[in-house]
Amino acid sequence: MTTTHCPYCSLQCGMTLRREGRALTVGPWAEFPVNEGALCRKGWTSAGLRGHRERLTTPLVRDRAADGSRGELRAATWDEALDLVASELSRVRTEHGADGVAVFGAGGLTNEKAYALGKFARVALGTSQIDYNGRWCMSSAASAGLRALGLDRGLPFPLADVEKADVLVLAGSNLAETAPPAARHLDRLRARGGQVVVVDPRRTPTAERSDLHLAPVPGTDLALALGVLHLVVAAGAVDEAYVAARTTGFDEVRRSVATWWPEQVERVTGIAAAEVRALADLLIGTARAGGRVLVLTARGVEQHSQGSDTVLAWINVALALGMPGREGAGYGCLTGQGNGQGGREHGQKADQLPGYRSIEDPAARAHVAAVWGVDPASLPGKGRSAYELLDALGRPATDDQPAGPRAMLVLGSNIVVSAPNALHVTERLRSLDLLVVADLVLSETAALADVVLPVTQWAEETGTMTNLEGRVVLRQRAITPPAGVRTDLEVIAALAERLDAPSTFPADPEEVFAELGRASAGGPADYAGITYDRIRAEHGVFWPCPAPYADGTPHPGTPRLFADRFGHPDGRARFLVTTFRGAAEQPCDDFPLHLTTGRVLGQYQSGAQTRRVKDLPDTGPYVELHPLLARRLGTTDGEVLTVRTRRGAMRAPARVVETIRPDTVFVPFHWVGANRLTNDALDPASRMPEFKVCAAAVTA
Repeated sequence: MTTTHCPYCSLQCGMTLRREGRALTVGPWAEFPVNEGALCRKGWTSAGLRGHRERLTTPLVRDRAADGSRGELRAATWDEALDLVASELSRVRTEHGADGVAVFGAGGLTNEKAYALGKFARVALGTSQIDYNGRWCMSSAASAGLRALGLDRGLPFPLADVEKADVLVLAGSNLAETAPPAARHLDRLRARGGQVVVVDPRRTPTAERSDLHLAPVPGTDLALALGVLHLVVAAGAVDEAYVAARTTGFDEVRRSVATWWPEQVERVTGIAAAEVRALADLLIGTARAGGRVLVLTARGVEQHSQGSDTVLAWINVALALGMPGREGAGYGCLTGQGNGQGGREHGQKADQLPGYRSIEDPAARAHVAAVWGVDPASLPGKGRSAYELLDALGRPATDDQPAGPRAMLVLGSNIVVSAPNALHVTERLRSLDLLVVADLVLSETAALADVVLPVTQWAEETGTMTNLEGRVVLRQRAITPPAGVRTDLEVIAALAERLDAPSTFPADPEEVFAELGRASAGGPADYAGITYDRIRAEHGVFWPCPAPYADGTPHPGTPRLFADRFGHPDGRARFLVTTFRGAAEQPCDDFPLHLTTGRVLGQYQSGAQTRRVKDLPDTGPYVELHPLLARRLGTTDGEVLTVRTRRGAMRAPARVVETIRPDTVFVPFHWVGANRLTNDALDPASRMPEFKVCAAAVTA
């Protein structure tokens, strides 16, 4: 039996894997504290992809004719495939410069892979053009956390602290469906007399477990947070002593919310002024009684062109009430992808080096370059963010923009399904001279590639992940991978060798993790004191965890942050002014409805894995709409509808429900179609696309 962790979301639930003949059986791991043996249906069925008929076990190469036309993918040897990739990458670098080559990673890669990929891009390729799909998941919360609190760790406390709150505000989270084992904390909180507030335009299963549900017009969440802070100020409920001792910037924020009285919030959000007051009164009353208020944000309020401002506004509310740093109180972000936290810490983001260091910081560049054995001056600077990188693929230089990359290596991301404005992005992928995809199956993105490299899945490899709490955990290999399959680390090492990289690229994950620890040492996300043995013994270690003390005593790790000081040099949190602008695209005569997207219980991300697990329900996409809207359209439940936006169209059956606003339709994003509709407008701070709202038209 092997103890390990689920391959899906950021809970990284503990599980056991047992080999029984040819079968792999999932079992509970009750001792792991995050889930206490509980798993959702995706976790229980996670071994279902093993031995799947669509599993890739040999490299595939697409031959191109002399006229540039693309042939079919054919089987190839590893040497042929890797030699071709290295040769073409070298050619593109020679003809177009180092930034002619791009790398695209994922929030599902282990820490070791994320670290090695960032090093590979900057050392073996010398390119600045690297980013990852976590930019579409965590970047708004990360940007806000860094600016306001001085540090970005999704939850600055263990997940179990949630049930200690007296009032929990879930802004844009459907926890009961996206991370079901975590929903027990809501039940425990309410059982001890606490209250749960859910902010969501749909009445989700999470909202059904709440005491107060507020359903704003999509794209207006920022206005609600501004209105709540207005009422906190008006009631004289600001914790002035806390604000004076632990923060800066409040006077400007106090003035900025003066016009957001409840009736103004109602006009913007559609939430009744009485409900806005009810929420504020609940928070104020709890704080005045010495209780604990906790605000958690998620993708519903973050995947907007003002997502980072919305998070800042909720942090302002928490700070004004004096909550951050108290146990069971404050602010946190519910990370999405399995390694959404660790994936943004160790170098696969365009602006970062390992340890959550800035690539533009000379001291950070010098430290990391010394670990890698290269000249700091040889490291490239900051590159394009994820969507901007994809939008630039294959483009010639213009007066204000350099040429886009001509070749790209993709690890762990199914861009064709997951990118906003996906039809446009697909065309950019097709324009490349070389597209290389490493994946388990022939995903929609791999099907476009010139070279497809078959790699191991989670049970076939070892590596660390960092869950939503900042707890570094260890996925352990339980079974031997199929013949013909390699790990991503082996792929990176083999390509680095062929490219004569001026540094070593080990393929052993424990060796890579030790190097990651040295590279992260002294950074905000310091892993230097974490080892595989410690993770096994302690059921995970919270970062920051510097190297052992001078007397050799191990650093204990940091389960809770901000008790005494925040991450800024002066130890104070920052209040930051935010200004409501609204969604980038508003309804009009041609597109009169709001479209929003999200997840469903039985599927995960682009569905490349879960849609192939036969024990998971796969009903395909659908269009969720209110009965009032259905009557207006003359449609009924199950009838096929066409949803159109300015970027594309999709067809799917209607699902008529009373749990959504009448001015809004919802489409799940696990299947091809939803992201052909979504808007690529970007948050100016985080570069997050506006996945969660755009103008749409629906016809029967």
